[in-house]
Amino acid sequence: MHVFVDGMNVIGSRPDGWWRDRPGAMRRLVSGLDELARESPDRITVVFDGRPIEPAPEAARVEVLFAPGRRGAADDEIARRVGDSADPGSIRVVTSDGELANRVRGHGAEVEGAGAFRRRLEGG
Repeated sequence: MHVFVDGMNVIGSRPDGWWRDRPGAMRRLVSGLDELARESPDRITVVFDGRPIEPAPEAARVEVLFAPGRRGAADDEIARRVGDSADPGSIRVVTSDGELANRVRGHGAEVEGAGAFRRRLEGG
């Protein structure tokens, strides 16, 4: 399974003050995904809106992508990658964005809600 994570959607699923340190929130999510990837056979890609942050998030097992441009560029990148896949049925997209969920389901991908995923990621 290839899991695409809508990064800012997962971060924003809990109002924990992430907006005071957006780069820090991104690094924490990537770190948690890297831990998950250590225990999972799934390939994980996280996509964030905007330009890359410095210093870049460190991840040995997670592909970290930034989609510069307008708001929603990460959604477009995820939908494009799912649509371009030879086997979209082997893809799960983590998002609670209804429009993105409909787009990727239309290609045959599974969708997991951001809140449920974050609870699972954090062991709760």
